[in-house]
Amino acid sequence: MAANLAHLSTEYRVLGTELNKLNHGIELFNAGHFFDAHEALEDVWRELRGEEKSFLQAVIQVAVGLHHYSAGNVIGASSLLERSGRKLDEYPSTYRGFELDGLRRSLADWRTCLANDVPPPPSPRLKADATIFASVKESAIQSTALREVPQLDLRRQYAQIRGEIEEALRRVTDSQQFILSDEVAAFEREATEYLGSRCVVGCASGTDALWLALVASGVGPGDEVITTAFSFFSSAAAIVRAGARPILMDVDPCTLNLNAERVRQRLNRSRPARLRALLPVHLYGQCADMDAFSRIAAEHHVAIIEDAAQAFGAAWQGRHAGTLGTTAAFSFYPTKNLGAFGDAGCVTTADEEIADHARRLRNLGSSDRYVHDEMGANSRLDALQAAVLRVKLRHLDHWNGARRERASEYDRLFAAAGLLNREVRLLQTAPQAHHIFHQYVIRAARRDRLREFLSARQIGTQVYYPLPLHLQKCFGYLGYKAGDLPESERAAGEVLALPMFPELTADEQRYVVDSIAEFYS
Repeated sequence: MAANLAHLSTEYRVLGTELNKLNHGIELFNAGHFFDAHEALEDVWRELRGEEKSFLQAVIQVAVGLHHYSAGNVIGASSLLERSGRKLDEYPSTYRGFELDGLRRSLADWRTCLANDVPPPPSPRLKADATIFASVKESAIQSTALREVPQLDLRRQYAQIRGEIEEALRRVTDSQQFILSDEVAAFEREATEYLGSRCVVGCASGTDALWLALVASGVGPGDEVITTAFSFFSSAAAIVRAGARPILMDVDPCTLNLNAERVRQRLNRSRPARLRALLPVHLYGQCADMDAFSRIAAEHHVAIIEDAAQAFGAAWQGRHAGTLGTTAAFSFYPTKNLGAFGDAGCVTTADEEIADHARRLRNLGSSDRYVHDEMGANSRLDALQAAVLRVKLRHLDHWNGARRERASEYDRLFAAAGLLNREVRLLQTAPQAHHIFHQYVIRAARRDRLREFLSARQIGTQVYYPLPLHLQKCFGYLGYKAGDLPESERAAGEVLALPMFPELTADEQRYVVDSIAEFYS
């Protein structure tokens, strides 16, 4: 074994250091120096990728568990030995040079003794041959030297479509038509065809789109609109801007979308006198329960305004977001699945009169030049943004499919790491929903400390959202207080958005999950 190690150290200088640490870690473990063994083995663990890394983590957990026992922490020892034993049971008798049958028998005896509060048997021993060193060499050579995993990297997307974008922008600059031009009309037509909506009205931002959707649907001063407390500020701010009062309600803890059952119960118990609309948010790219909200809206004769800012391409029961209510609002902020090169948005509706109203409102309340029927806003979509969106719309299904694949890979990696239902909880996807994963969000114990840990490893994360709307200072006049909407408040303390974009690599995803596993180990 020593000769083999020396040979590898000559051929792989940096790697040789890791192999020495592995050999040293095994020696420390077998000598009963479990804390030192865990540190030596963890140095090797950081250099690995894939299944070898998951396996060595289980071995390290054995060392940490035995250290806890020697320090008098029987509960901690029992928990770690139980977890590591379950993981090691997944491997064959010999794995990467480690002989596991004896180790597993010893761990089973230890767990039985600790459970019955009797002295345990002799400490387990690690037996390994030179195969493990070859495994470390192979894994380290194949691993990517990751220095940064951004939460979002739009540069990778742009590199794929640079030529198409430059051609589209040149088309606009050659035309010298920049506001509500043929380019905007073409985008509205193409978006209509994609969504299956009757009308699409482009505007200057997603925030403006919400206001336009509300006002064009008849929401005005004195009205009330039910929406979620766990969303971006604009969801409620647009209601206020329309002159109405937001009624903020709690979320479903499984999806973090507005809880339809809570809304139904509230309306059956005490329907607000001026209730005019429901405004569900399709959070993180998953549609809210639109079957339930459609029934509620029909029963109480109110409109549904979809906040689909994060959901262009999402669907419910085979129908696209944006076609499920009276009106809908989309954002094309650059970070969205379909993102412009600046602020942009649109309103969708099946009602031609509502669409015409939205068109007047976006143009300062004017349908004829210099003639203003009402107070509107300057919220016209410019041609440069429309041109960019037309290019990106052609790629959207592919990009959304890639996001769904990466979400599935995250799910698999978290399950393989043994983190689920302990330190990490995943949000659920409803069977009726076609989720496009604008964000991949977990609920994490000690979220803020985890985020600091990941930041130190240059892994980008974000919190959507750290303070629910009912506790925002600007909405203090609504009269909510801490504790009123507990699911939203809990979510605000636990949610963490991990790196998610179509070009995210498998190595990057493994690095993210391995780092999270390291934090909780």
